[in-house]
Amino acid sequence: MWEPAVAMPPGNARRSVAAPPAGTPLGRLTRRLSSNTAHLGVIGLGYVGLPLAVEFANAGFPVTGIDLDPARVASVNQGRSYVPDVPAKDLAPLIRRKRLVATSSYDGLSGLDVVIICVPTPLRKTREPDISFILAAAKEISRSLRRGQLIVLESTTYPGTTDEVILPMLQAGGLRAGKDFWLAFSPERIDPGNQRYTTRTIPKVVGGITPACRRLAMTLYRRIVEQVVPVSSTKVAEMVKLLENTFRAVNIGLVNEIALMCDKLGVEVWEVIEAAKTKPFGFMAFYPGPGIGGHCIPSDPMYLAWKARLQGGEARFIELADQTNRAMPRYVVEKVARALNDRRKPLNGSRVLLIGLAYKRDVNDIRDSPAFEIAQALQDRGAVVQYHDPYVAGTTLAGTLSASVPLSAARLKRQDAVVVLTNHSAVDYALILRHAPLIVDTRNQFSRLARPTPRVVKL
Repeated sequence: MWEPAVAMPPGNARRSVAAPPAGTPLGRLTRRLSSNTAHLGVIGLGYVGLPLAVEFANAGFPVTGIDLDPARVASVNQGRSYVPDVPAKDLAPLIRRKRLVATSSYDGLSGLDVVIICVPTPLRKTREPDISFILAAAKEISRSLRRGQLIVLESTTYPGTTDEVILPMLQAGGLRAGKDFWLAFSPERIDPGNQRYTTRTIPKVVGGITPACRRLAMTLYRRIVEQVVPVSSTKVAEMVKLLENTFRAVNIGLVNEIALMCDKLGVEVWEVIEAAKTKPFGFMAFYPGPGIGGHCIPSDPMYLAWKARLQGGEARFIELADQTNRAMPRYVVEKVARALNDRRKPLNGSRVLLIGLAYKRDVNDIRDSPAFEIAQALQDRGAVVQYHDPYVAGTTLAGTLSASVPLSAARLKRQDAVVVLTNHSAVDYALILRHAPLIVDTRNQFSRLARPTPRVVKL
């Protein structure tokens, strides 16, 4: 059997096998992938799709990016990046050389050799999976699917989506996966803002509908990724991503609960964590915060919990962690109210400046950020809320179109409380420390800048 070389752990031997026959559709696509000449399409040019499209284009592949947002399409075609992990200096040359082209039309799908789906998978208001974007993309692909194409789903979803939902849609026209076309799942693992682990250096998990589907997808990703990790099925690959993010969500929920306990006991949770992580085995440090945000951590575990309920089971750890994490914004608001009350000031009428709206450090991603719930709760209790975020110039905050305000000594002195929600590296924390009368620090940012002071209240 033909199987491309896969990066293996030290000591493992590589298995050498014959390539597929050159005259077959599988052989022809394998050659085009191996020579970086296959025409690739990426559906969804967000935080996952755009970096992936750029990486393939940098490797020499002609890439078409498809996105229904005309502003994104225009920005990409002008060489302007809206994703911090894709600098304009990397994007612009690819556009000039026409190595990467963006469009909002699906008309060219039949001319592509590979189509990779990187669309959002949010939760509904009922906290159940919403795979409507995946279904819409698969519907468009099914209309123009031809022999010899490789289709890969990267969007995070519940186990069984690829073979139970996508496969029947693509086979409805009579073509068969593993024979006429190939279908695989490879979960995205991108960590926005992480300069150490990038698309190229993060190992890529790949599962296929058939062994041939898996091998072909492995050939594709080995052109841009240092290590490819094959698994036995698409369902396993789907489960891998949910395990990774559920692990994080549950442990964040645990440490958030520990933070609440420490607050009651008068113990500083940050000191506890720093001491605990000196143990060289059996402990991994997680840190509390104002809540969880971004596209993955709040939603991915709930996909797994939903699937468990369908099978008649329970996901009690997931549900408990979710309850704890979703309660943190309210806890932060109470922390601000208590800190003001200790200074004989009511929350009602107080001026509160939020530092950071993005869900994590040094990114512009505000999806599901707890900062918005905190801002709304503060305003509901009568506070006058503004924000400063070097990555978020403007947005709707507490029902009002707002802009990031500049930091200055005069502005800081006018605040009743400054609340650090996102510890962006570009923020002047020394300026805040000098002039803010009260700081509520949910990220332990000020422990590095000053000795303990009653003006700084930690989570």
